[in-house]
Amino acid sequence: MDFLLGPDVSLLMALGLTLVSFATAFIGVFTGTAGGLILLAIMAVVMPAQVVIPVHTLVQLGSGFSRTLIMWRYVMRPVLLPFMIGALSGALLGAQVFIALPVSSLELILGLFILIVTWMPKLGPFGADRGRFAVLGFAATFLGVFVSATGTLVAPFVASLAPDRRNHAATLGALMMMVHIAKVIAFGLIGFSIGSYAPLIVAMVVSGAAGNWIGEEALNRISERNFRLLLQFILSALALQLIWHAVR
Repeated sequence: MDFLLGPDVSLLMALGLTLVSFATAFIGVFTGTAGGLILLAIMAVVMPAQVVIPVHTLVQLGSGFSRTLIMWRYVMRPVLLPFMIGALSGALLGAQVFIALPVSSLELILGLFILIVTWMPKLGPFGADRGRFAVLGFAATFLGVFVSATGTLVAPFVASLAPDRRNHAATLGALMMMVHIAKVIAFGLIGFSIGSYAPLIVAMVVSGAAGNWIGEEALNRISERNFRLLLQFILSALALQLIWHAVR
């Protein structure tokens, strides 16, 4: 039955990735970020490099959709349209332009930027909300075409605007869903097809939806102060990991 799951995907690997999708969706809701990056890191170890980012994009799109559906009442809606406009622009440019900077340089810049915005919150809310999130949508999607997991870039800006931990988790899920929709369009324009991995993607999306639902229940039980501290330390750890990987 292995051939039904996708090229080079065994039943054991599929079960493992399905469980990982559940766990990282839970982490993504409960901590406000990190889930997508952890999932990407694990997928990169066990799957062919050329399909990791497109498959990760579709799985995260499904996870973002289910989180947004579950937590829609908490989404900060005014930032959605400008972010989507920026995201589509970033995806279309990213699909056509060859990036001159090596991935290590992008990781270094991204890691340093996340640290600055996370620990200097007054830098987060610069300018008008709509303009800021349009630029953010462009940057997150443009980079996302090449490094996929850019939720850590978006998270500090959402945290600076969100009055409540639930607003943060819900809005970040909605914005990252838009990033992944724009990336799917970009991959379609360059003719990338991953239909053979559809069974695996569906299984990971379903388990991710379950992780989102349980994650929301856990989020309701943590205090706002503890959530903010946890978010800062997780963002910092991810940023330092990016910097270390780039320097190494």
